[in-house]
Amino acid sequence: MGPVTIRDVAKRANVGVGTVSRVLNNSPAVREETRERVLVAIKELNYSPNPIAQQLSSGRTHAIAVTLPFLTYPSFVERLRGVQNAIANSSYQLILYSAETPDHRDRHFEDLIRYTRSDGVLIISIPLTEEHSQRFIERGIPIVLVDIQHPNMNRVNVDDCHGGYMATKHLIELGHHKIAFISDILDTKLKFVAMKNRLEGYQKALKEAGIPIRPEYHLEDKHGRIEARGMTRKLLDLDDPPTAIFAGSDTQAIGVLDAAQDCGIKVPDQLSVIGYDNIRDAEYLNLTTIAQPLFESGYEGARLLISILENPQPNVQEIKMSLQLIDRGTTAPPQ
Repeated sequence: MGPVTIRDVAKRANVGVGTVSRVLNNSPAVREETRERVLVAIKELNYSPNPIAQQLSSGRTHAIAVTLPFLTYPSFVERLRGVQNAIANSSYQLILYSAETPDHRDRHFEDLIRYTRSDGVLIISIPLTEEHSQRFIERGIPIVLVDIQHPNMNRVNVDDCHGGYMATKHLIELGHHKIAFISDILDTKLKFVAMKNRLEGYQKALKEAGIPIRPEYHLEDKHGRIEARGMTRKLLDLDDPPTAIFAGSDTQAIGVLDAAQDCGIKVPDQLSVIGYDNIRDAEYLNLTTIAQPLFESGYEGARLLISILENPQPNVQEIKMSLQLIDRGTTAPPQ
């Protein structure tokens, strides 16, 4: 005997094939008595629907596309953990794309716009061009942005400008006036904005306190511990070196700690260091940092997307997540 088909179920339940299909797709256009009869027939025949055929009949893939850059960075790994946790008990599968150049991004976005390979899209930290935004909106593709701003799209965000302000103000309140900021390269081809916003917050706090902004106290390089170590060595070699360094990420803050150790400089007695993100290593190293909800933002972004897919809403939704200063052992008043 061959495999049980949808026609066998229809025959057993004494209904048409279309009715069985509507039951499988949870259509409300089926009487409850008929639905029960079909479900009993499915159970008695031990019928399992063909997923491809079911996708074709429902017009849905039960997949969510997630696009993010730099998959190996701890902050993105943590956000992705949140996404996976959110969909673990749902009917959706995860399709993961990494885009690290404008060409990667453009090809992938074009693919998402032209072909229906997922029910919805979660875009993490990759800014959209206005053309991309308009085409996604015109196609009616359900989208949630995480760590990106767009007034016409559902999104989950933190205020990185305020985060930069919080970090710098903490150092100022401790009595520091010679405060440096090290960051990723700000003018990137993908036009990332988070680090620029942290710089803006840093400068805002200095201006508010009446502390001059010194260009030599801001250095930028590729994201990484080794690069941060090099930037810190340059800062410490200045004729008037900083007494505190705000690193735009915890990974970079760890590079600052490496450089301080190289130079025999004690942290926090001779140099205060504050990071950003609160990755797992930050707690292990007792690093003072600005904690942003990485796991939670991925989780909330995925949950919002699933909610939109299951119950479409006409209004754009924005979830604003809070930042927290975690005061550990790498910041202290200047000696």
